[in-house]
Amino acid sequence: MTVHFIGAGPGAADLLTLRAVRLLGAADVCLYAGTYLDRAVLSHCRTDAELVDTQYLDLDAIVDELVRADARGATVARLCSGDPSLYSALTEQTRRLDERGIRWDVTPGVPAYAAAAALLGTELTVPESTQSVVLTRVAGTTRMPATEALAGFARTRATLALHLAIRRTRELAAELTAEYGPDCPVVVVYRATRPEQLIIRGSLADIADRVERAGLRQAAIILVGPVLAATDCAESHLYDPARQRPGRPGPTEAGTR
Repeated sequence: MTVHFIGAGPGAADLLTLRAVRLLGAADVCLYAGTYLDRAVLSHCRTDAELVDTQYLDLDAIVDELVRADARGATVARLCSGDPSLYSALTEQTRRLDERGIRWDVTPGVPAYAAAAALLGTELTVPESTQSVVLTRVAGTTRMPATEALAGFARTRATLALHLAIRRTRELAAELTAEYGPDCPVVVVYRATRPEQLIIRGSLADIADRVERAGLRQAAIILVGPVLAATDCAESHLYDPARQRPGRPGPTEAGTR
């Protein structure tokens, strides 16, 4: 059989891909992280499917569940919050499955930063101003490589999308202020797309106070960068009339923005 690692998206049950819904509907066993997942997502599972909440299981215990299910011929769905390519422990799990000769595949999901940007109704890139987005985190239980210091990313003036960092808001705000300045806009999105979602807007000067007053401790993404306040910016060359002369092929998405 196959273990399907499935991106559950940011929380809303209707933001899963069609493939994810199909795989969930066919799964005999579904492992999910109850801490980050809206249980409405589980409505895509069969009523007779075995549901395993992994929030209190360590990695070895989770893999044991996957192995036992596979051994009895069950089709398994392993739900990952957001997209499996980011902070999902995908590599550790698939390495263990490879060692046991168990097949697996991956279905992508809507990442938290994309859901947050959608709620804000904003782009994270702006022509001739900000053309890069850095997806990163701060040091915690997992250490950060020396080459990936937050201040180094900030010097690029890119938009930062910080995961797993909400408990270090005051520390990171102080570090980023030296590069962006205290007035740089910051938006914190808590549990994006879920019924209890919360959006906190501020600046590097006051965002820590706002987050602490709200009591946020997990399941939030922090967006930082001038692009969050951009209103008067250059326009994309993609739709520039000067590029669409008669007889000339229309612009393509690649290399024109």
